[in-house]
Amino acid sequence: MTTTPAFPRVHIATDHAGMELSAHLVSHLIGKGYEVVDHGPKVYDAQDDYPSFCINAALAVVADREAGVHALGIVLGGSGNGEQIAANKVKGIRAALAWNLSTATLAREHNDANVVALGGRQHTVEEATELVEAFLAEPFSNDERHVRRIEKIAVFEATGEVIE
Repeated sequence: MTTTPAFPRVHIATDHAGMELSAHLVSHLIGKGYEVVDHGPKVYDAQDDYPSFCINAALAVVADREAGVHALGIVLGGSGNGEQIAANKVKGIRAALAWNLSTATLAREHNDANVVALGGRQHTVEEATELVEAFLAEPFSNDERHVRRIEKIAVFEATGEVIE
């Protein structure tokens, strides 16, 4: 039986609106002992396009998980909405937009979300840090009803079949 490491590998991506928050989170999480992989962007460009950054982070989360590595992701933008949508286009990703502690923890506890989306223009750095820490620390409940619901989503994702 393998044990889950205390800290997941964290894949993070942003757009120009979340760059300051991303830099803070990378530094903060590394200081807490997390391994953080930054998927960009590397330089500020007000005209950047977030989908590639967020999709690459989501792909890395899936690849790590398929390789047996405990990994989660963070995608950031002005609102977090577009970044969440982009991440959710990757098969196997369940990205949740967190706007308070309850949504951050329930995303993990009930939905086994593997990516959290945040709006860098919606929260102070302190609030955003608290949301990320809550998301990363919360385990999935493994409650049968939540497992069943997630499986129905996975079946639709794989086959297009809607299971009642």
